[in-house]
Amino acid sequence: MDNPFFTISQRLSNIENLLLDIKHKPIEEEKNENLTVKETAELLKVSEQSIHNYIKKGIIPAKKLGRILLIKRTDIESSLKDVKSLKYKRY
Repeated sequence: MDNPFFTISQRLSNIENLLLDIKHKPIEEEKNENLTVKETAELLKVSEQSIHNYIKKGIIPAKKLGRILLIKRTDIESSLKDVKSLKYKRY
């Protein structure tokens, strides 16, 4: 019969290794993710109509897939940077 303390020690070692793997695992970025107008509005905390207006004005680029408008997360971030830089631009 095996020593129960040895078995417990092995299991704890396995758990410790799994936790270390999880801790050091790189976080996967979801930046290439496509968002709908509703998801974009929730992300930016504005109305869906505002997102449609931004798309019409060309502030946020979007692609149409059937009846759905899809917006890339990277496009949203770059649009926000552009708007921020215009805010502080001197004329």
